[in-house]
Amino acid sequence: MADSSRASRRLATLMAGMGALHLIAPKPFDALIPERLPGRPRTWTHLSGAAELACAAAVAYPRTRKAGALATAGLMAAVYPANVKMARDWRDKPLPMRAAAYGRLPLQAPLIGWALHVARESG
Repeated sequence: MADSSRASRRLATLMAGMGALHLIAPKPFDALIPERLPGRPRTWTHLSGAAELACAAAVAYPRTRKAGALATAGLMAAVYPANVKMARDWRDKPLPMRAAAYGRLPLQAPLIGWALHVARESG
């Protein structure tokens, strides 16, 4: 990443956008919630959206950036099972949908790396 502040702004923007999307249009996210989790999928969708918004806010401010970036990396690791579930559930979908589901799996690692980079650069 060329500029740490630009990297942190972009990370905060991504997390805020995803968090808002979980709250504004929760239905597609509900289907990604692993059945093993207790409670209703919508509750988990809303909780993950709120967590993403909290991470975005923490990354946006220099005083909390390092903790926010570390929390972001942890959150991205924690939601990985949802991406695996999506890939498993979509294995019989048309090719473009399968490609999107499978394509998400390897993208999680660079996103976690991005958050860790922001944490390192934040001191």
